[in-house]
Amino acid sequence: MSVDIDPVETHEWLSALTSVSQHVGDGRASFLLKRLSEHAIQAGYALPDHSVTPYRNTIPPHAEAPMPGDLFMERRIRSLIRWNALAMVMRANRREADLGGHISSFASIATLLDVGFNHFFHAGNDEREGDLVYFQGHSSPGLYARSYLEGRLDEKHLDRFRQEVDGDGLSSYPHPWLMPDYWQFPTVSMGLGPIQAIYQAHMMKYLDCRGLAEKGERKVWCFIGDGECDEPESLGSIGLAGREKLDNLIFVVNCNLQRLDGPVRGNGKIMQELEGNFRGAGWNVIKVVWGRHWDPLFEKDTDGRMQKVMDETVDGEMQNFKSNGGGHVREHFFGRDPELKKRVEHLSDDDIYRLNRGGHDPYKVYAAYHRAVHHKGQPTVILAHTIKGYGFGEQGQAQNTAHQLKKLDLDTLKAFRDRYGLPFKDDELAELPYYRPDPDSPEMKYLRQRREALGGSMPRRRRELEAIPVPSLNTFEPLLKGTGERAISTTMACVRLLGLLVKDKEIGSHVVPIVPDEARTFGMEGMFRQLGIYTSEGQKYTPNDRNQVMYYKEDQQGQILQEGINEAGAMSTWIAAATSYSTNGCTLIPFYLFYSMFGFQRVGDLCWAAGDMRSRGFLLGGTAGRTTLNGEGLQHQDGHSHVLSSTVPNCISYDPAFAYEVAVIIQDGLRRMYAEDENIYYYLTLLNENHPQPPMPDGVEDGIVRGLYRVASADGDGHRVQLMGSGAILHEALAAKDLLAEEFGVQADVWSVTSFTELARDGYQCERWNCLHPEAPERKSYVTECLEPASGPCIAATDYMRLYADQIRAYVPAQYYVLGTDGFGRSDTRDKLRRHFEVDRYSIVIKALEALGRQRLIEPAQVTRALEQFGLDADKPYPPHV
Repeated sequence: MSVDIDPVETHEWLSALTSVSQHVGDGRASFLLKRLSEHAIQAGYALPDHSVTPYRNTIPPHAEAPMPGDLFMERRIRSLIRWNALAMVMRANRREADLGGHISSFASIATLLDVGFNHFFHAGNDEREGDLVYFQGHSSPGLYARSYLEGRLDEKHLDRFRQEVDGDGLSSYPHPWLMPDYWQFPTVSMGLGPIQAIYQAHMMKYLDCRGLAEKGERKVWCFIGDGECDEPESLGSIGLAGREKLDNLIFVVNCNLQRLDGPVRGNGKIMQELEGNFRGAGWNVIKVVWGRHWDPLFEKDTDGRMQKVMDETVDGEMQNFKSNGGGHVREHFFGRDPELKKRVEHLSDDDIYRLNRGGHDPYKVYAAYHRAVHHKGQPTVILAHTIKGYGFGEQGQAQNTAHQLKKLDLDTLKAFRDRYGLPFKDDELAELPYYRPDPDSPEMKYLRQRREALGGSMPRRRRELEAIPVPSLNTFEPLLKGTGERAISTTMACVRLLGLLVKDKEIGSHVVPIVPDEARTFGMEGMFRQLGIYTSEGQKYTPNDRNQVMYYKEDQQGQILQEGINEAGAMSTWIAAATSYSTNGCTLIPFYLFYSMFGFQRVGDLCWAAGDMRSRGFLLGGTAGRTTLNGEGLQHQDGHSHVLSSTVPNCISYDPAFAYEVAVIIQDGLRRMYAEDENIYYYLTLLNENHPQPPMPDGVEDGIVRGLYRVASADGDGHRVQLMGSGAILHEALAAKDLLAEEFGVQADVWSVTSFTELARDGYQCERWNCLHPEAPERKSYVTECLEPASGPCIAATDYMRLYADQIRAYVPAQYYVLGTDGFGRSDTRDKLRRHFEVDRYSIVIKALEALGRQRLIEPAQVTRALEQFGLDADKPYPPHV
């Protein structure tokens, strides 16, 4: 019922509730409301939806924490930052118009950041680690402008905004790879900041529970845009934060109501929508809708007329109000109700236009932050109402084109100068001068004082790695000596290696096993009881497999992170662990084991971000290859993850076939990442196909890590070919070697190619060096060095697209032929799948014979007979087309 049929009775109820709150406290008032709600539910009454509150501030004026500090000085500093950010972007585009840059997003978020820098963001000191702040990517100019005032950057740096090739440039957005002492987190790829922030807070609590790093009062802050919340990653894991009660996590959503090209919800209300989403996920929601200039109007709104209009006004109209002036607001907002319009008769149009939004009012922002950092038992989201292009007048403020704004005309610059009290004459504005007061000026003293009280400047990234001892290869002797007649998969070999690592007295506690929801598939259930599965609240139930040796054990001090059916969340956990050496000062060795098809393909953007963040650890793509996961079909069979992993410059990827190869690669990765301090991470594909694992031959370690070594040599005389294979298909190449010798008298050397990608990178480097040193002796790639002494054509076969093995074609000193699994996967037996994709032993034999025939070493008829002998269909369509 929307009409109040008995206002007197309503007033009595409200007065009674107010009296309880005033005389007994808000807690008692909340309790009574809860009991009334429970009674109404039991009685079957229809209740209103309480997930969304009226369109006004969550914190009433009387409950606001008083703001400390010198507000005038803070506004002065904020104005200087605004100007220098604007000048930097405009100067860059004056020199090179195609450099781009964004100024409107920072204009809307400046107060939100400034209050944080002055009062909340702790950089860390000897007593505690610093807060972690995920800055909204498009606000980077404002961060650089603040660092300029602090003296961390000079004018030369600012003048190299988006000009990085020659050195000393400033990256367009937060990029730790390009500015390793400055940025911590890459956030401008929309949605990746929010999900990573959630799992960063999750990791912080995990480390605290395990006694590895104290959480204390540290907070993870994440600044995002309201439009960014449409990315699935932005809100996809907010339930985990609520479920785990991550009260060390604070989201600040910059609700300027605009996306890149227009309103976020022109026909709706994005702040209300987000409030419902977060509140339903168990978050503490604080709305900062209106600034303090609205407080007197709210105080007089005893009949709720103004609140009703606010609740009904859609975001598209809210945008219009700030782009069309106070007169428009008088007519189209207050004018919706004649009585409401009378209440603002005493206000001029300019007064109405100055009715500010909450995200630009430092008092309201401070009160929200203060409540957020002191709130316990829930993560907090602050929904702050702002204006895109704030302060840019009609040219840029609240315009649909504001996001692309890179230049302002002279009149707008004059208005900007006057509004923020900047000390420039009219004739100076055209030069867009930077401005930094003298070091002993009141502004600079205050700026330094506030940051010194909070541990120093931010953003700031720790480069140093906490040294941990790396085990020798002999530690993994059970994998090096082979399994005899017993057949196991390389996945099981890797799980055994993990078991050896976690038992190591020196580094065992630093190992972090991570899975989405496939631990039993990968044979990791033996670790459940040994290590425990981390949960923030322990195990409150008795698992139904409690009587089994490998029961499902959840533990607050558990070491395994089992993240559910959520590859993006598990990858974000891995990134948090893989960068913990920097963010927490605690080096971790994360191993994330997943279906390879759901690795780089599903979370490729996060894999790229991991490289940017200088992550260190191991990604393990299990059940890898197009033909090894035989029963699962098209969407589960991976034939391209190695092509995708090759796109990340600092990802080192391998496709090992044997247990000893897995051991050598992982030990070498530990050495490179944790002893030699290289900014790389590893991707290994693992097989679910069981084979007897051979012992490691002597002297192959270097070849394994470089990507190529001879695993079997030709046995006798006759025509010779070179067979190259990786992963599952290496076993087919070994079988093809025997077939060629027994059936056709052709001898073959067999090469295990552990990484076509690393071989190609080595070849590119040699090629470039030779080009730039034309008079020096020519360098040879490792592939060339290995294969030059060999004879005969080379046939490479893998369980991946032909493109994977084709990378090294330029460096193979012989005729080179590639077999691969192009096309969609399907369900069937492994033998049938390999025949279908033409990568089985018979297809390898046919290709070897055909290559010899092309060299006129054997008769073509011999190839025809072989096709008939093996029953291969010469007229079958090529797999991609079926």
